[in-house]
Amino acid sequence: MVLLCLVSACAIARTARADKSDLPPEVGWNYGEIETPRSAAMGGALRATSNSVSALFINPANMAVTRIYHIGALAQIWPEANRQSYGGAAVDSIVSSAHLAGGLGGTWTLQDPDGIDRRATDLRFALAFPFSDQFFLGVGGRYLWLKQDGLGPLGDSVVSGGLKGENIVRGFAFDAGATIKPSDFFSISVVGNNLNNPGNGFQPSSVGGGIGVGTEDFTVEGDVLSDFTTWDTTKVRAMGGVEFLAANNYPLRVGYRYDDGAVSHTVSAGAGYVDRSFSAELAVKRVVSGDAATAIIFGFTYHLESTGLTPSPADSF
Repeated sequence: MVLLCLVSACAIARTARADKSDLPPEVGWNYGEIETPRSAAMGGALRATSNSVSALFINPANMAVTRIYHIGALAQIWPEANRQSYGGAAVDSIVSSAHLAGGLGGTWTLQDPDGIDRRATDLRFALAFPFSDQFFLGVGGRYLWLKQDGLGPLGDSVVSGGLKGENIVRGFAFDAGATIKPSDFFSISVVGNNLNNPGNGFQPSSVGGGIGVGTEDFTVEGDVLSDFTTWDTTKVRAMGGVEFLAANNYPLRVGYRYDDGAVSHTVSAGAGYVDRSFSAELAVKRVVSGDAATAIIFGFTYHLESTGLTPSPADSF
């Protein structure tokens, strides 16, 4: 399955690079979000119930909710936007006897090489701590290098086309998140992204929250986010998603997102296989109202704790 996904991704990526994209660049950039198959399939509604690698990218506090050591790889293909992203991440909440969790990830993006020719490297790192079984707090940093050597809608200008061969963005931003779990099945989270206000639309400052209900087999969540930077005024994005684990190994997901800034509606769906040792997942989302765009997200995660190579909680330091 993983090999088939990789072959499909390469074929789609070659097709995506054939012509200049007709979409506005901000559609393909997607607010600089790094999505995993799970978060994409859930419509982005995963701030309250995320874990593993997804937590690193959407709510660092949730890295400490479960005891895991996961290493993952991901890929995003946007055919109409001529965008492709490839990355990897690791999240560990086992090694520290204090239950301190840590995560590190990196993603490389190429967007519309025959148009704006945008290339970016996104580095993420985060720490999280469980203050109790009900309260989790996480902080994260992100460093973005971005250059844009092509021509945008304003032609040959710094604003539209960037600086030839030079980074137009090279800066640090930080995130923070908190999750409250009144019970094992109910979660409430609040997350702030790019809280130091980097001052550019590639790293938009935003604050969002989510409420989720989840059991071993079923999860439902709704999120709302306010974006303070991308548009002339503060705009809202509302998201919802449902997840069902069929036959103990096959997650099935659907989601929806409304974007007040782009005035668009996006639907999404995903499926995968997960067991004690690894997971392989796929998600597809489509903007059905607004600038039509499709995104295909692949992911593979290896559960290192299942090998016995990591220390048990009793042996942690």
